[in-house]
Amino acid sequence: MADVDITVVGGGVVGCAAAARAATAGLSTVLIERDRLLGAGTTSRNSEVVHGGMYYPTGSHKARFCVEGRRLLKEFCELHDVRYRECGKLIVAVSADEVAELERLQVLGAANGVEDLEMLDGDAVTTLEPEVRAVAALWSRRTALVDAEGAARAFGLQARHADAQIMTGAEVTRLERVDVGWRVTVDPPAGSGREGWTHTSRWVVNAAGLHCDRIAAMAGIDVDARGWRLQWSKGNYFAISPRHDGRVGRLVYPVPPRDGSSLGVHLCLDLAGRMRLGPDVEPMDGGVGEDYSVDPDRQEAFFAGGRRFLPFLEMDDLSPDMCGLRPRLKSWRPGQFTDFVVQREVGDFEGLVNLVGIESPGLTSAPALARQVVEWVQE
Repeated sequence: MADVDITVVGGGVVGCAAAARAATAGLSTVLIERDRLLGAGTTSRNSEVVHGGMYYPTGSHKARFCVEGRRLLKEFCELHDVRYRECGKLIVAVSADEVAELERLQVLGAANGVEDLEMLDGDAVTTLEPEVRAVAALWSRRTALVDAEGAARAFGLQARHADAQIMTGAEVTRLERVDVGWRVTVDPPAGSGREGWTHTSRWVVNAAGLHCDRIAAMAGIDVDARGWRLQWSKGNYFAISPRHDGRVGRLVYPVPPRDGSSLGVHLCLDLAGRMRLGPDVEPMDGGVGEDYSVDPDRQEAFFAGGRRFLPFLEMDDLSPDMCGLRPRLKSWRPGQFTDFVVQREVGDFEGLVNLVGIESPGLTSAPALARQVVEWVQE
């Protein structure tokens, strides 16, 4: 008999949601996070946008888990006093030739089950946001902002209250398939003076974010053969001068780039109403490590992108802000849709669930991914 039912590797919002769902379902649960705090990695470095789900092919993991996850996340945040605000989002066309793409997104969103999507003409956009330039827009009323770190830690607290063991500052260094499931070897940080340990677990959930390919490989999976090797990409943000705070009250996105690399440099708001532009996509060279610096020379490109729909913007209004790293699959190619990997293993890897390449809309999808994982475990 295994020591525990389920071990979750990774304490970002996805891992925390999975641990909370498992523990509250009565499964003995261990959550292991290498950082000192939950939600301090990729979860803490993004736009904190709760997406609607109109961008992704119908039937894809991204479409399904985003639409389902938004509803679950809103409900969770309301129950657990996590800051959540439905500010809404305008996807804007700044020229007539972009309107057809908005119409396509509206149809796709409806097929995916996205609620409250509405097409607006230029006058209606001006009524909503007088400072935004657009000839038309797709208005997503349910798009929201959330305290992402707060949500991760609230999931973690829920897990702990349901008797989950949460180990932070600890790293999984070995996964070995055994008769009862998996033997998990965990080491503390070097120099901490703490002892490592091993335990057996019926199930292991790989929710390790930027390091999910390494964890999969540790379990014996050929990640290159499966196309699961990651190539991190950086998403930079530039802050907009606080003198403009309050001029726009909703998220504003451009029509997405044709190469599918991102949703485009957009106007972000935080829960306090401060504005910034981002993220862009900056490929990273292998071996660089977790580099969170923002190159000031990217300012001109941010200004050009933002000025298309924010006519009040001046170059001097922008200053380098934060950046985040995406766990993007190396197999991604421009113009090609790449879905989440959400896979329950069988055969030699029975008892392992891999969540690989969970970039945007991973935050939105977290509680739905957690529900899927626990359904598999309970089967």
